[in-house]
Amino acid sequence: MNRTPPTAVGQVRLWRWRRNPLRRHSDVVEAWIVLVTWVLAVLGGAVAGLMAAQTAGAAFSARQAQVHSLSAVLTDDAAPTPASGTGYDDGRVWATVRWTDVHGTVHTDRAKVSPGVPTGSQVTVWTNRAGHVVSAPVTGAAADLQAALTGLLVAPSAGAAVWGAGWVVRSRLIKRRMAEWDEEWKQIGPRWGNFSGGGRG
Repeated sequence: MNRTPPTAVGQVRLWRWRRNPLRRHSDVVEAWIVLVTWVLAVLGGAVAGLMAAQTAGAAFSARQAQVHSLSAVLTDDAAPTPASGTGYDDGRVWATVRWTDVHGTVHTDRAKVSPGVPTGSQVTVWTNRAGHVVSAPVTGAAADLQAALTGLLVAPSAGAAVWGAGWVVRSRLIKRRMAEWDEEWKQIGPRWGNFSGGGRG
């Protein structure tokens, strides 16, 4: 049983790069389009993913700088169990809390606390610069993980977008080449028929 030599595959793949009478200018252009597309897809995806991760990390840091934690007091008993059917459930319940800021102003707002906490209990809440209770910022390893996941999601999407653009350009080039071949065949086809004995005498 005959086997194709290993070098044959490489020759088939690289024939557009080597000088031969069958190679056309469009073949070289297509080869460059494929090469540049893959390089930009890989590098562009990596750069886009890295930038997305850095942007997400900067956003987490900026939000952490805009909020701060403080100690508040529950003004009523927290519900013993979380309400069902409320969408995202983190196991905590809403309760009214009260605290006094550094200027002596008393604030009241609703915050999420552990179920069953009795009135008068001290809880930690996060507030923004306007004095409203907000969710706790993402910090530390959790922030690093979310930033990394953001980069991992963006990288393949950016690479796919570059590859898609290259595929469109290559498809147009192939379509143009086929049209040129059709025009050439209209000129050569009749003569080819005569050479092969298909023409009429």
